[in-house]
Amino acid sequence: MDKAASGPPPRPGLRLALLAFTQLIVALDYNIVYVALPDIADALGFSAASVQWVVSAYAVGLGGLLLFGGRAVDRLGPRRMFVLGLALYGIASLAGGLAADSGVLIAARAVQGVGGALLTPATLALIYTGFAEGAARNRALGAWGMAGSAGLAAGSLLGGVLTNYLGWQWVFFVNVPLALGAALAAPRLLAADPPRTSGTGGFDVPGALLATAGSTLLVLGLASGPEQGWGSPRNAGALAAGVLLLLALPVVEARTREPLVPLRLLRDRGLATTMVVIAVFQGTLGGGYYVLTSYLQPVLGYSALEAGLTFLPLTLVCMAAALKIAPVMLGRWGVRTTLSTGMLGAGAGIALLVAGMPAGGGFWTLLPGSVVWGVFGGVAFVALFASAGAGIAAEEQGVASGLASTAKEIGGAMGLAVFVAVATAGPGTGAGLLDGLHAAGWTAAAVTVVGGCSSRSSCGPSRRRSRRRNGPMRPRRRPSRRGRRARRFSPR
Repeated sequence: MDKAASGPPPRPGLRLALLAFTQLIVALDYNIVYVALPDIADALGFSAASVQWVVSAYAVGLGGLLLFGGRAVDRLGPRRMFVLGLALYGIASLAGGLAADSGVLIAARAVQGVGGALLTPATLALIYTGFAEGAARNRALGAWGMAGSAGLAAGSLLGGVLTNYLGWQWVFFVNVPLALGAALAAPRLLAADPPRTSGTGGFDVPGALLATAGSTLLVLGLASGPEQGWGSPRNAGALAAGVLLLLALPVVEARTREPLVPLRLLRDRGLATTMVVIAVFQGTLGGGYYVLTSYLQPVLGYSALEAGLTFLPLTLVCMAAALKIAPVMLGRWGVRTTLSTGMLGAGAGIALLVAGMPAGGGFWTLLPGSVVWGVFGGVAFVALFASAGAGIAAEEQGVASGLASTAKEIGGAMGLAVFVAVATAGPGTGAGLLDGLHAAGWTAAAVTVVGGCSSRSSCGPSRRRSRRRNGPMRPRRRPSRRGRRARRFSPR
């Protein structure tokens, strides 16, 4: 085997910097778009309910193809999919900035999602396979999570600056040179993909079609709910069809020699529970950002720049917690306790944030909740993805990352749709809007706490089970009664 394909190049620091920088690009775009939504709605004629499609179109493209993208990473190689995902992301960003009507922008965002469906599992697989499980991987995931938080911080501030001074188009244009630079650096810093062996099977076409169609219809139905009405025939049909197709997926996979999603991964209790908790976390995260953005701009009348500055403490604290606190907690407490603590603390932070949202509030009333949510949210984010990759074989890290990321995107779409519906259920202006935002915020806090309680007993494999996956264990012998007595009374 070629030396380059046998392992990662001897530059782990630069390799991790590239992977973290890629996460920063994705997170940067996520938060820039939130801050620019009011200006995009005014420029392209979106309604208050339909403007969420600027966010949801990305979620549809990403959530629909993540499982296929994860398997493509395992089959075709993470470096190839990493570069291809960056290329699609950059081209779609350019098209989004040039969009002259709402349809073109939504289509560009969907293509961005396709690029993300290749990029996200490739980045995580390169971390999982390039850094040994334990302290090294925890530090790598901490740096990856920190970069994501830095992207959120830079996105909220940069989005305000660009929207104020250059126009909303530049929240998309800024991605183009960043994605191009990362794609050009990848061949120099990432190990070449190993050649495919003759025993490696092809793609599971029926499974890929079911997973893609089911995930896309489910996310589409969730995203359309607030605009079309949850009981509308089109929306209800999309939701029902998506659920049925996803339920049929395990039946088809059980009869496939080279399944898209190996059933043993679906039966893994730790991974399955992690997927549920990731969905809860991302749903309340998206809901919380929507509530905070709507409070700052429509209620308080903040400009995009002022809103971006108000987001800054939240994301800076989250960045520091992901880099410095989460790896230490994972090393001392393990995945389950760290994740549960992070989720419970994040729920408390959202509650504090909502309590600091009176009609005449502002930066200082929001600061305590922002700090608490940022600290525990950063810890929970790193712990969730440490749990998703723990104990998974190297050749299945791509699809495991795809499963976790699919749960993340479906949860985000579900959370955004539900919290938009709660927030806009009453009058859409004045005190009615503020009451709706309070109701959505309190709901997000309660759901986050429930997710933290459920993660305590199920997320992440135990140390014993993780060792069994990674290699044979020596049986532990129970000492004899004579040996125990001698050890008990021996001089120390």
